[in-house]
Parts: sequence; C-alpha cells; structure tokens
Amino acid sequence: MTASPETVVRVTHSFNAAPERVFDAWLQPDMVGTWMFGPRLREEEVVHLKTDPRVGGTFSFLVKRQGTPIDHVGTYRAIERPRRLVFTWGIAGASAEESVVEVEIVATPRGCNLTLTHRMDPKWAEYADRTRTGWTTMLNALGRFFDEQQQQQQ
Repeated sequence: MTASPETVVRVTHSFNAAPERVFDAWLQPDMVGTWMFGPRLREEEVVHLKTDPRVGGTFSFLVKRQGTPIDHVGTYRAIERPRRLVFTWGIAGASAEESVVEVEIVATPRGCNLTLTHRMDPKWAEYADRTRTGWTTMLNALGRFFDEQQQQQQ
C-alpha cells in the first residue's frame, strides 16, 4: 500500500513594500493583528498574539470566533530574513498533526513577490480550497495595509 501524497496549497502575492517589511509582518504580533487576525478580516476577538521568533521558538495566536476560542499554534523551523520563513501550523487541542507553511519572498523593482506553500496531511485534502481562500484573504489584507501606509506617507 502506498501512502497518499501530501496536500499542497500554494498562494502568491505581489507587494508594494520592501521584502524586509513583508517578512517582519509575519513575526511581529502588532503586525500580525493588522492582517492575519482580528475584526479587519472577520468577526473575531483577538485574545492574544504571541511570538518567539527564533528557530525552535513558538507562536500562539488565540482568537474567539462566535465565542469559541481557537488557538493557532506553531513552531518556527527556519527564519532567513528577509527571504524565507518556515513554521508548523495547527490548532491547539484539535489534532496532533501539524501542517507546514513555507513563505518565500523575492525582491522586485516595486517591492516583492511572496509565495506561500502550505503542506498538509492528505486527510485534510477536502480543506485545500478553504485553506487557499484563507491565505489569499490574509495576504490581500496585508497588501492593503502596506498600500494604506504608502498613501499616508504621500
């Protein structure tokens, strides 16, 4: 019997911001709260956003949606500022398995391009489209944040 291949979701986004700024937005809790979680994205209350941004360090992004606490947790596997970030991703208490997210950032004349690759156990294949939509929504929110900042500086 052969094992099923992992489920892979890939999302790309172009930013009008320096690679360093886009990279740092993944590790600074105040930034995470502007684009990944919170009322700007969906109806939820942010309880805490904690990061320990070092290889082997962990993060915990605890939110409440419709009164239910959801703690997005993971461990940083690679931190190569400003070009590559790898971390595990899971929901505390929901499952022992964690997926792996890799973020690659390449400088462009106008800012940078980001490619996010989310690798999941094949049993989560039915969630691939939902996962792609979620990351796309979050990266779009991050892009709007940088665009708004740029407009304020003009």
